Amino acid sequence: MSSKNKNFVANLASAVEASPPSTERGSRLGMGVLGNRSNRLADLATGAVVDHPQELVDPARCRIWELHNRDYAALTHDRCADLIESMIAQGRQEMPAIVRRVGNDPDHDFEVISGARRHWSVSWLREHNYPDIRYLVEIRNLTDEQAFRISDLENRARKDLSDLERARDYLKALDLYYGGKQKEMAKRLNQSEAWLSRYLDLARFHPDLIGAFPDPFELKISHVVTLKPLLKGDGSRASVMEEARRLKADREAGKEGQPATVPEVLRLLVAVAGRQAEKPKPPKAPKKTGMDESVVRNGGGAALLRVEGKDRKGLSVTLFHKGGGTREEAEKALMDLLDHHWPKGG
Repeated sequence: MSSKNKNFVANLASAVEASPPSTERGSRLGMGVLGNRSNRLADLATGAVVDHPQELVDPARCRIWELHNRDYAALTHDRCADLIESMIAQGRQEMPAIVRRVGNDPDHDFEVISGARRHWSVSWLREHNYPDIRYLVEIRNLTDEQAFRISDLENRARKDLSDLERARDYLKALDLYYGGKQKEMAKRLNQSEAWLSRYLDLARFHPDLIGAFPDPFELKISHVVTLKPLLKGDGSRASVMEEARRLKADREAGKEGQPATVPEVLRLLVAVAGRQAEKPKPPKAPKKTGMDESVVRNGGGAALLRVEGKDRKGLSVTLFHKGGGTREEAEKALMDLLDHHWPKGG
């Protein structure tokens, strides 16, 4: 630590340290409490300790970051029940949310980077007979890219954040922070490209396909292995998407007997793709060569050249220089070909 910083810490510490009392007990107290305070200030000055202040705030003064990886509108009492019960039992929120300060917003003081579910739960409790509970936040100074990585890291191990929510977050971040470079993004997240690819594939599925499932938030990246191959062939993709739209429409119409789980929907879509694969394929159209193909031979039947009409404006000629004919015979055949297709003076 530089002498300037040492002087600053010493002056700051001396401002809070009182003269040691005459009793032995008082002396030990001063060395324990105020001495530790001096050490703490020294650590802060050197950067050995990073101090992130925490506050208890009104959740109404916190807005959710627009790029937060959780679908806040999809939160319900059922999805937050375990957290609500824990807060009631403890009488408080145990784990602080991560926020950053905002400016030019008269309605909010903070932006929630990580902790939307905690925000929703505290807000619900304040509206349901627990008006004194407050939102515990830890205040950070973060760029958007740093905020994305912190939010992802905190929520990656949480089971309450669905793979679909995380996948959509990754897809947005790919262009926003990493210029569409999947390799760079995977490196920053300290994950493999294959791992990231599965999430991006899930996020890129058509909304109609996602809507075929009774609860899209039950979709996992493991299901990508089943779904992605169904969408590769044109015929298979069309049939699978048609079935997905039917399932979505029937569910929205409230029809009974709809598949109730992700595996059931997957089995239906796989069956549809299988039936499409079993359909006889129409015969392929013959390869177009423009004009008829012909092989010119000598008197003994040896091939000299092959003439293919590419279109009305040109011909393709293949010479069989090892076909058994002579050069003179090939030259004569070429001259006859020129005279036939390109008469002299033409």
